[in-house]
Parts: sequence; structure tokens; C-alpha cells
Amino acid sequence: MNEFLKGIQKHFSPEDLEKIAGTKVGIAGAGGLGSNCAVHLVRSGFSRLSIADFDRIEASNLNRQFYFYDQLGHKKTDKLKENLLKINPDAMIETRDIRLDEKNILEVFSDCNIIVEALDRAEDKAVMVEAFIKSQKLFISVSGIGGWGDSDRIKTHKINDNFYMIGDMLSEVGEDMPPTSAIVSIAAAKQADIILSRVIGHMNYNKGHNES
Repeated sequence: MNEFLKGIQKHFSPEDLEKIAGTKVGIAGAGGLGSNCAVHLVRSGFSRLSIADFDRIEASNLNRQFYFYDQLGHKKTDKLKENLLKINPDAMIETRDIRLDEKNILEVFSDCNIIVEALDRAEDKAVMVEAFIKSQKLFISVSGIGGWGDSDRIKTHKINDNFYMIGDMLSEVGEDMPPTSAIVSIAAAKQADIILSRVIGHMNYNKGHNES
């Protein structure tokens, strides 16, 4: 057992860690949402991830994505795996250098228990929703995370028992509403928190939990 796994035993019960270890999470996209959600999941003890993306790291990604200056030009999937293994060197990170579409999306994540939508384009998000909205897999998507300010607008919307949407549902990323580190990271953290609470089977908090 490596030092990371020894350390996380201080925060979760053996029963919780067994549930976490038995869960495989698929992440569609390795950009701002996907890379940050993956970080939160690995730090929470999840060691079985399947990450799909076809893109390379650009300078404009560094304001919010879990990459570093010396990784510019490299494939996101390769470097995200490398970075995640620096947290838990025994994590089992599968990567697919592939552009997801309606023809391959179900096959790519066929053996995953949970699916994270972390794509940029609205049309690609729609493909994922169409593919998984009726699935028995837990599916977490994002809509409306552009700009900055009023971070409380980034909310969790429960669509049904297996489908959650994160965001303000309005602020689409664009020229006038650029993606920023804090807002994107909040949304990614909320995705990871939904997964953790679903897998463990209970929540631990003192204040009220608002869903709409």
C-alpha cells in the first residue's frame, strides 16, 4: 500500500474505501471540467478512471486546466494520466485519444459505473445527454459556467435519480463569458462531490443542501 492510500484511510472508513475502490468513472473530456474533476476524484480515493479526449494542451488552457507550462503541445490524456499518477501512483487510469460522438460514446464508457460529461461544445453535450439520460448509470453534466462572479449561481440541479446538471443553466462559455479557473473548478468539484456521496451512500454536512 502506497503512502497516499495509507493517508486517505484517516478520512474514510474501510467500508467507504471498498465502495470507492469498486467504482469505475468515465470522464468525457480532459479540459477544465474533466481534468479538475479527475483530480478531485483521485484525491477522494477513486483509482479506476477512464478518460477520453482527442485534444492537445494549449497555452489558453493553463488558466483553468490541470496541466503545466512544460506540458504544452502534448496530448491531454497522456499528461493528465501522468499528473494524476503523481497523486496516487497506483491509480488505474485508462485513456482514449479519441473524439467522442454518437457512434462511439456508449462503447467507450460501457464498463463504467458513472459518467462525467466534461465537454466544451453544446452539441457534444447534447449527444451525451441523449446517450445517457435513460441509462441506469449515474450521469453528471454541466451547463452554464461562463464568466466570473457570484459563484453561488453554480448550483446542482437534480433532473432525476441518475441525472444531475451543474451550473447556472444560462452563462454559456463564449467570447463575452470566458472560462475562468474558479467557476470551472467549482463546477468540477460539484461533479466529484455528487459521485462521492452517491458511491458512499450517505452525506456528511451540517447545513441545508439545496437542489432545484
